[in-house]
Amino acid sequence: MKLVIIDYGAGNIQSIKFAFQRLGIEAVLSNDAQEISKADKVIFPGVGEASTAMAKLRESGLQDVITDLSQPVLGICLGMQLMCNSSKEGNTKGLGIFNVDVVKFKAAVKVPQIGWNRIENLEGELFKGLQEDYIYLVHSFYAPKSNETIATCTYGEAYSAALQKDNFYGVQFHPEKSGDYGAKILKNFLDL
Repeated sequence: MKLVIIDYGAGNIQSIKFAFQRLGIEAVLSNDAQEISKADKVIFPGVGEASTAMAKLRESGLQDVITDLSQPVLGICLGMQLMCNSSKEGNTKGLGIFNVDVVKFKAAVKVPQIGWNRIENLEGELFKGLQEDYIYLVHSFYAPKSNETIATCTYGEAYSAALQKDNFYGVQFHPEKSGDYGAKILKNFLDL
């Protein structure tokens, strides 16, 4: 199996690569459109601020490559947010894969949300064999619940912890930092 982690200068790629190594998979870091398109599975990571990350993605010319992928794709954290229609962070236009707009947590809660939170309302193959448990998050913006929500967390209000549309999956949390539970989610993604 060829697993490619998209390297566009805005990702937490080393920790994700190490997480897959622990599962026995040597992921390839790449910003080459052909290599990404030919992969069996693709990881779209992201760390940082939405408008800056989206600008880097556009500079790399990979935005259309991602939306055209037909194999399983997993967006992680900001990667998932960039797969949405837009983000209030920097008034950023997203890739439009998930039909939801990313918004900022209300002032009633401390931002960013950093640490462990319970993941609930699990649906679909990404969570096969898993029960509700705790996952690790670091974020100030979130995707509200939508028709594409396959798991939720609550922080002030319930929001999308994971999204799915066709071959595209997104998780707001960091599976690579969520212990055995996160490792099982990555294994389930590999098994799709």
